[in-house]
Amino acid sequence: MKIRNKSLPFTLYLINMNLQAMKRRDFIKTSAIVAPMMSMFPADLSSITRISPPGKIEKRSLGRTGEMLSMIGFGGIVVKNATSQESSELVKLAIDSGINYFDVAPSYGDAELKLGPALEPYRKNVFLSCKTTKRNKAESRAELEQSLKNLRTDHVDLYQFHAVTTIKDVDAIFATGGAMETYQEARKEGKIRFIGFSAHSVEAAMAMMDRFDFDTILFPVNYATWYAGNFGPQVLARAQEKKMGILAIKAIAKGPWPEGADKSKYPNCWYEPHLEKEDIRMGLRFTLSHPVTAAVTPGAADLLKTVLSVSDSLTPLNSNELQQIKEKALKGIPLFKFPVA
Repeated sequence: MKIRNKSLPFTLYLINMNLQAMKRRDFIKTSAIVAPMMSMFPADLSSITRISPPGKIEKRSLGRTGEMLSMIGFGGIVVKNATSQESSELVKLAIDSGINYFDVAPSYGDAELKLGPALEPYRKNVFLSCKTTKRNKAESRAELEQSLKNLRTDHVDLYQFHAVTTIKDVDAIFATGGAMETYQEARKEGKIRFIGFSAHSVEAAMAMMDRFDFDTILFPVNYATWYAGNFGPQVLARAQEKKMGILAIKAIAKGPWPEGADKSKYPNCWYEPHLEKEDIRMGLRFTLSHPVTAAVTPGAADLLKTVLSVSDSLTPLNSNELQQIKEKALKGIPLFKFPVA
């Protein structure tokens, strides 16, 4: 097994400020300054340990957890409404390719019910993450217990607050009787190992990181949102400062679905995905050129297979490629922007 820990010639600019002491307008102003700094390449991957098993997907260290995850994660929504046989075949394909990181959520329809049996033969050798959108203690506990039953396991490796978007969400999570109490208790019980969150706004992500020392963050890292939306640089800088594991979503998102678009082929994708192999490769290369542990695949079997087909060529972008992808990004419409209009 070949091990490499390559340092690339760029020092990442970090945000050194206490958000609780800042007024919102100062936060926005400062974030706008940091964004172009973080857009420079090549990014610094020295904080990531990278292992390349022969013929398998590269594995990367997950923050301070001590875990090594495949740099491609299996998005469990891909088995939503799939047959049991289809689910088993997709999981086996992922395992055979070297994927050891699987992510799912109750909000993905019947995905937990399909993933649980398909993943059961491999459970002891994989890193399983799950999430909940419930914000209070009672409801989050009930959903955790149901997820464990659906997934046929006695614990999940990572449990995440799902889709944290507003400061109201953050306040509810940390309130007395909030979902954080469930997470703390469940970790003591051995039902979860690590605590993380996913977020769809810069403001909420920064507030979550300010409130608690999370193990991981799951966040959109996409070249269009990065350059055309000023969305992401601030969050990655803060997460790396806190030595968190950084997991990425939306790496191959093209943008919002155009009005009147036929979405029937991709019912599990609420955004328009890139479909061409080279576009998919470049999207993944942009995301994984950052100190990101893994990029999670979208909810379509054909896209999962395309991602796997390019997984051996996801090298960091060079300066010429960076300029090309930046120009392309600025011509598109990003899924997310910061600050929100």
